[in-house]
Amino acid sequence: MGEFDVIIIGAGFAGMYMLHRLRDGLGLSARVLEAASGVGGTWHWNRYPGARCDSESYYYSYSFSEELQQEWEWTEKYAAQPEILRYLNYAADKFDLRRDIQLGTRVTSAIFDEDGNRWEIRTDGGERFFAQFLITAVGGLSAANVPDIKGLDTFEGEWCHTGEWPQEGVDFAGKRVGVVGTGSTGIQIIPKIAEEAGHLTVFQRTPNYSVPARNAPMDPAFQEQVKANYDEIRQKQRKTPAGHPWDVGKKSALEVSQDERQAMYEAAWERGSLRFRSTFSDLIINKEANDTASEFIRSKIREIVEDPTVAETLTPYDHPYATKRPPIDTDYFETYNRDNVSLVDVKSSPIQEITPKGIRTTDAEYELDVLVFATGYDALTGAYLRMDIRGKGGRSLKEKWEAGPRTYLGLQIAGFPNMFTIVGPGSPSILTNVPTSIEHHVEWVSDCIEYMREGGFERIEANVDAEDAWVERVNEAAGRTLLPMAQSSWFLGGNIPGKPRVFMPYAGGLPTYIQICDEVAAKGYEGFALTAQRSTARDGALKK
Repeated sequence: MGEFDVIIIGAGFAGMYMLHRLRDGLGLSARVLEAASGVGGTWHWNRYPGARCDSESYYYSYSFSEELQQEWEWTEKYAAQPEILRYLNYAADKFDLRRDIQLGTRVTSAIFDEDGNRWEIRTDGGERFFAQFLITAVGGLSAANVPDIKGLDTFEGEWCHTGEWPQEGVDFAGKRVGVVGTGSTGIQIIPKIAEEAGHLTVFQRTPNYSVPARNAPMDPAFQEQVKANYDEIRQKQRKTPAGHPWDVGKKSALEVSQDERQAMYEAAWERGSLRFRSTFSDLIINKEANDTASEFIRSKIREIVEDPTVAETLTPYDHPYATKRPPIDTDYFETYNRDNVSLVDVKSSPIQEITPKGIRTTDAEYELDVLVFATGYDALTGAYLRMDIRGKGGRSLKEKWEAGPRTYLGLQIAGFPNMFTIVGPGSPSILTNVPTSIEHHVEWVSDCIEYMREGGFERIEANVDAEDAWVERVNEAAGRTLLPMAQSSWFLGGNIPGKPRVFMPYAGGLPTYIQICDEVAAKGYEGFALTAQRSTARDGALKK
């Protein structure tokens, strides 16, 4: 049994920075509970071949320490998983975080004790912890989604999920390999497996848009330039909608000539990166404008893939470009030109079952030695709902979120006092460069706790009215974009059978969101009820 001021769940980017801010910044006693055998969160678990960040490495990183920024040397434009994990381990050592991180410890329940005004946290090892504050830093993409396909338990070969990759790796050399899924992880892993496998069969449900990453070794001169201008870069990140240090194009895709638009798309394609979606100002809000980008990428798929039938199968029509997570790749479409790669369209030929020898669709059985699920995650809510979290009156979070997640600012949940969610549903989270959003949340939460301690408050809880108004605001922000048009997107829970179809992240842009959070704090945490130690309350209300 342990008693602390704060229990933090998760030791990734968010949990480690949260520990540093609370322990070293505020002097609180804190313990991080982490299920994995090491720190790193997403970057501990996602060890699959080809795993790397899709934001450029120089800003997919912490900004809170100038010393760390100047010390670390990135080796690639887009850092691969091993390098990001080395970086996070370096940060853990530099800030002496390990002594307050308990590894190999999975939280099974967290129950709020109203009389004691504290959280009781239980683990899979039977331990109990008590803390005034509970902070979930569990990640939006951390609950692996293994599809419930009949017969998986009968498969005689080896199977794995990209989000829970074996630490010892997987041997594909000369083997018959099947990959289910062509989202971001599938697009990263498929070219790598194709280089080793005897034969690779890709089972695709939904074709995807993808733009070349144009990865390359880090240019030392560029890295020095970045280090000399980090202050400006970091300021820029918090002033752009998705937390990247570049401007969105100022022109509509419809106000330039067809020749100029084509030339701009060609230049963006050659440059590569997520910046492609920022070529014009209205690609995410105007369907006609988006059609021009979508059709440009479709034309590239037809140009790259040699077999016209395969190219057509790989061409997306069911959603506008970037309304799902927009992947970037290295030789993804080119991989389908290899003699040892086959594509199966499981929309026209659905998977019926997994057999001892492989996968059987309505049309054929495919014999496999290794089966890889690149089927993504139960995004944003899955990691929460796999724990038994109960707030006031013993009400479970699962019951509270039965019709979809409800939060205030993506930071707190009405009925769950003194519990903060880092980049939770209702925040910009996975619509942004995530470390940027993480740092903003960690700093907001630590400032809030400091405010409470200085003011003599022992409890903070989101008001139901403020939560309701924020959920409405999240829905309105999504409705001003094309994002809800991608019905199979995990942004809406479309990849999980039975999950409520609710657009979960806040799509109003990071600068607007930061301004709202700052205003809430400046008004004495408007929309939250703060309870003093002598049980006097001061309530606020969200003003639209």
